[in-house]
Amino acid sequence: MKNVLIIIDDIEFKYFEFNKLVTNFWLIWEYLKRNNRVFITLKNKLFQKNNVPCALVWESFIENENIIKSEKPDKALLDDFDTIFFRPDPPVDIDYINASYILSYVDKNKTMVMNSPQAIREKNEKLYVNEFQGLIPDNIVSADEKIIKEFLFEKKEIIIKPTNRCFGSGVFYLNDKDKNINAIISAATNNFKTQVMVQEYLPQIKNGDKRLIYICGKIFDYCVSKVATNNDFKFNEHNENTLKFAQLTQEEKLIEQKVKDKFEKDGIYLAGLDVIDGKIIEINITSPCFFINEINHIFNINFEKLIADKIEEYINSKNKSLLKV
Repeated sequence: MKNVLIIIDDIEFKYFEFNKLVTNFWLIWEYLKRNNRVFITLKNKLFQKNNVPCALVWESFIENENIIKSEKPDKALLDDFDTIFFRPDPPVDIDYINASYILSYVDKNKTMVMNSPQAIREKNEKLYVNEFQGLIPDNIVSADEKIIKEFLFEKKEIIIKPTNRCFGSGVFYLNDKDKNINAIISAATNNFKTQVMVQEYLPQIKNGDKRLIYICGKIFDYCVSKVATNNDFKFNEHNENTLKFAQLTQEEKLIEQKVKDKFEKDGIYLAGLDVIDGKIIEINITSPCFFINEINHIFNINFEKLIADKIEEYINSKNKSLLKV
């Protein structure tokens, strides 16, 4: 039996029960099914006593095919957990960063933290793609109106993204014929004070972007395409009409070999890579959604089991390596 801690999002805690659309609950579900003790907490329930990282934690249980939690929290030492999953949703603001600092005090020889707190701080989900040149669309990062306009008029069509949000929030499509160029750039950059990522528009977005699921060195063959609703250019509504069956191309299968050494070095064990036409547009490392419910339905598998198997295989291999040292 292992002790597992999953740091979940506030909204998931507020409405705590088995929600099949939420990756964290599939992880809790599967680890409980394997007879582990599974605890949950929130990033603002982490605390530190001198150099000892701690948390207020709630134990979770399966009851009538739902997941429930204990009524009151207990104090726990983070080093007493075998595995900690750090998975609150963005924005990656100062509260998120402060939580990562506390997790940095966890003893790495006792506890595996996924993903690395240092990686969460240093590897911005939008900007991280730039460490994989040749696999990504052309882009700039800027708050400057002139620089963004130059890129727009060069590319004709662009996507503007905030650097610290998720689920398509604050993302704009812009073309060089738009009548609101100045207003959109001003709104996106907080009146030219906040850097944004600006990527060239990839026309294949009309077919959706694929979510490639990376777990501990492996990109799984199972994936979905996230397609836009009728009144938007991007996926922003999680339902059966916007998540479709997808297959990896040979080009996309090669991405695993091109990213895994870098991910391993950076302490990134769980990631969701968004890909359009073979190009990585974003690397989700904070709380990547693995669309487990949809993949189970489309492929007739129990994807949560495959994910947990891969994580356990990786951790066991790490532990064996430590024993040899």
